[in-house]
Amino acid sequence: MKNNKFKSGFVSIIGRPNVGKSTLLNAIIGEKIVITSDKPQTTRNRIQGIHNIPGGQIVFIDTPGIHKSRSRLNRGMVDVAMSAISGVDLLLLVVDAGSAVDQDFVREILHGVKTPVVLVLNKIDLLKDKGLVLQKISDYAGLHPFLEVVPISAGSGNGVERLVTAITAYIPEGPAMFPDDILTDMPEKFIVGEMIREKVFRLTQKEIPYSTAVEVEAFTERADGLISIAASIILERETQKGIIIGKRGEMLKRIGTQARHDIERLLGTRVFIELFVKVEENWSERTSKLREFGYE
Repeated sequence: MKNNKFKSGFVSIIGRPNVGKSTLLNAIIGEKIVITSDKPQTTRNRIQGIHNIPGGQIVFIDTPGIHKSRSRLNRGMVDVAMSAISGVDLLLLVVDAGSAVDQDFVREILHGVKTPVVLVLNKIDLLKDKGLVLQKISDYAGLHPFLEVVPISAGSGNGVERLVTAITAYIPEGPAMFPDDILTDMPEKFIVGEMIREKVFRLTQKEIPYSTAVEVEAFTERADGLISIAASIILERETQKGIIIGKRGEMLKRIGTQARHDIERLLGTRVFIELFVKVEENWSERTSKLREFGYE
């Protein structure tokens, strides 16, 4: 195919917390490169996922949920999300089909935005009546001149292929921006840390606040191909250590085991993980620690 027929573009995925942005990106890419959980504000960085299609390449930017910010960490996350609205070829605004039509949020976020927008109505499996889906599409369509309103279920994959087809129609012609054999521009070390953090969230549920960080301190490939990883789970209070470690270290062991399974799938090789637990008092309010952990 001639180069001038090739299509490529940057597409930002934005929306409130917990609407399924990261789940959508993973579904499009076909691999787990972004962590997910039912805790708000799980994603903290702009994460690029690269999706190659016949005759094209789409670079997706997953962003933290846009929310009212209180802590320094929160404010930084919102700044990351808002910065992704400009300088891209297309926006995907993801909303939750199971929630009330978010009129104020849509109008506020898109006020003055010149970038073309596709609205993604996610979690349509929560609406059992097709008429409700059509009504939600109509309600949202009246809030902004969207290119399209596309109903999907990122969790099941329903409608995701149609969404990719729609995106492809709206991105410009241009050369590939990344080699066709990579899925993300994020370092493996970063993704490994995120996978460990996800298991902390999933296994401890509401007992541990979202202000938990993971610092990968060693990432070494041995001669036999096994990758040895040492990582520290960073907490803000001493009282949280017992929850993470668990009785006789059982919780920490579960976190490591479940993370190892995901990491081995990602890296395609055997992995050994050693986890530590550290306390950095109020790290989410300290600029030096936010920078050290990669959030500023």
